Amino acid sequence: MSPSLPLIVEPEQLATQLEREDLLLVDLSTPANYQSGHIPGAIHLPFQALMAGTPPAPGKLPNRDRLTEVFRSIGLRPEHHVVAFDDEGGGWAGRFLWTLEVIGHHNYSYLNGGMHAWRAAALPLTTELPVIRPSEIDIEIDQAPLMEAEEIQQQLGDSRFRVWDARSPQEYRGEKVLAMKGGHIPGAINCEWTQLMDPQRDLRIREDAGEFLARLGLEKGQRIVTHCQSHHRSGFTWLVGRSLGFDICAYPGSWSEWGNLPDTPTEQ
Repeated sequence: MSPSLPLIVEPEQLATQLEREDLLLVDLSTPANYQSGHIPGAIHLPFQALMAGTPPAPGKLPNRDRLTEVFRSIGLRPEHHVVAFDDEGGGWAGRFLWTLEVIGHHNYSYLNGGMHAWRAAALPLTTELPVIRPSEIDIEIDQAPLMEAEEIQQQLGDSRFRVWDARSPQEYRGEKVLAMKGGHIPGAINCEWTQLMDPQRDLRIREDAGEFLARLGLEKGQRIVTHCQSHHRSGFTWLVGRSLGFDICAYPGSWSEWGNLPDTPTEQ
């Protein structure tokens, strides 16, 4: 990470860095919100570009060729320090930063609170579209930031392994079923993604996130995998865990895959 930009960067901190040539700002807000006013120089990326979109597990990664197209189209270069943000509290931004980890690009930050916090601080906005210089970047897929269903099943008996379920309590308990099976992965700890956002601070990550998660049983020293229905909400929980120094990865297949596989164990 750049010494001047930590993993979690505050709006005022970012505002002083906008002229940096090595900065790539990626806005994953809705098109309407982006068009109504965005951070000067920010490129808009539709969240659909981050997902394969193939049933029954649309949240899985696109293939290497498709990801290469996406990152070339936004002009990503090895020297870039990427700052990602959205207008919903960090789900799509987290998913994007996780994808950067997957392709081996480790210089990045999250704008704490995203566009909610930027607008609340009355910082500059523009409707001018940036000029994008496509790149010729080549990427490789690193499996370390992700975990697949088979590996999760193999890890379930490990006392230091934890599954962080970022879905709603209703989904976790099997009251709301969005797949062939309802419920949760055996032993999974439920902490809905929005519980890590502070609505009193423009949806920034809550300041006591570490203590809050420790009370639920999620802390340093464990091997943690996080998921939701399609690895959107868990993009944010992955980011929070990363910011706390957790050994954390994500399950992109998420419940849309686990809940539709015939041999995966579930609890309710």
